Amino acid sequence: MAASLRVLRRRIRSTKNIAQITKAMEMVAASRIAKAQARVHAARPYSDEFTHVLTTAAKAGASDHPLLVAREEPSRAGVLVVTSDRGLCGGYNANVLRETERVMRELSDAGKQTSLFVIGGKGVAYFRFRNREMSGQWTGFSEVPDYPNAAQAADTMTATFLAGGDETVQRPSDEDGQSEEGGSSRSTSFVPPEDAEGLAGVDELHVVFTAFNSVASQTVTSRQIAPLELEEDSSDSDEQSSDSSDSSEREAEYEFEPEPEVLFDRLMPKYLRARVFAALLDAAASESAARQRAMKAATDNANDLVDNLTREANQARQAQITQEISEIVGGANALAE
Repeated sequence: MAASLRVLRRRIRSTKNIAQITKAMEMVAASRIAKAQARVHAARPYSDEFTHVLTTAAKAGASDHPLLVAREEPSRAGVLVVTSDRGLCGGYNANVLRETERVMRELSDAGKQTSLFVIGGKGVAYFRFRNREMSGQWTGFSEVPDYPNAAQAADTMTATFLAGGDETVQRPSDEDGQSEEGGSSRSTSFVPPEDAEGLAGVDELHVVFTAFNSVASQTVTSRQIAPLELEEDSSDSDEQSSDSSDSSEREAEYEFEPEPEVLFDRLMPKYLRARVFAALLDAAASESAARQRAMKAATDNANDLVDNLTREANQARQAQITQEISEIVGGANALAE
């Protein structure tokens, strides 16, 4: 009985220590959500407007640039997967990896091979354990990404996209992605593939990440970022149906200087960097929100377990006291007789 009571008290102490750790992690994650959410809201208009401008300019007449025109019989597609570097964030990584597998199956069914570009230690470990070849791996910045981090991944993907699915390309140096912004403020890790001198080119680029809607809602999203999908806006279609002449006059206002080909050559790297950076910011905010929920659930479970163990310990202690009293009374009666 005494040994059982000691075991229960030991479990209560260890569970309380775990609850303190998970509560601290929950508070840290909650403190990061506000900053991450502000960065998402600040960066999203730029990325959306950049995409809208390119789409509108392309509709205005522009060119057969690779960013705008789907290639005939694409043979290979690049997939950028954004996961976290650390765990303890519930089903965050599992959902992203499940969506990645679905996208890869769809591409495979369409007769396209896939080149994996992975951001985050959990994604790298997942594909490495399954012996999946990765064309690029970046770790060390999933919670607080910077623009140079996105530029490293985007520049590598841009080089493979421009090469095409039937060609190979040398991996761009990491300094190329940092020259514009002056470098990253924290250490990052890039692990080159086995054949770093000859990355396989791709005909399409996709990104899989977790979009941040609110603190309570995040959605795993997969998007094609190249070639640019020219979708008609609902507002534009309504205006065209009501007055097609106004729409044509608005499109005629676009004049390209320099030529469209030169313009899109300059804009394409910036566009892909902006899209990747926006995905990283969404993923970082979603990771903090998922970690906060997971740690809150862990803290609540630990507190419930402490309550149950305390109740068992009290029952064991009461049983022990009752047994001792019975033994004392029995001994006194025996002496009296």
